Amino acid sequence: MSIFSKDQTKKVVVNAENHGYKPATVTFKQGKPAQLKFISSNNMGCMNEVVFKELGIDEKLDGKKEVTIDIPTDKPATYNYACGMDMFHGKVVVK
Repeated sequence: MSIFSKDQTKKVVVNAENHGYKPATVTFKQGKPAQLKFISSNNMGCMNEVVFKELGIDEKLDGKKEVTIDIPTDKPATYNYACGMDMFHGKVVVK
């Protein structure tokens, strides 16, 4: 049994051609380690970056590999994220 078996990991597909993040809202349970994996395509435009202002996270997406972001789950919260130009949005809900 892996030490990570109690983790919560969810994937978000980033697709500039379909204008956004799928799913746009991801929910995690409070108190369990959580990660969001962004899977991007090659034609990214402004979506080559994902920004979580509240968490101070600004990650580049290169279209070649998944980018994993740790989400704090110590308290109920909603963390909004957006592309580099703040045109496309998604959110993470911890409850």
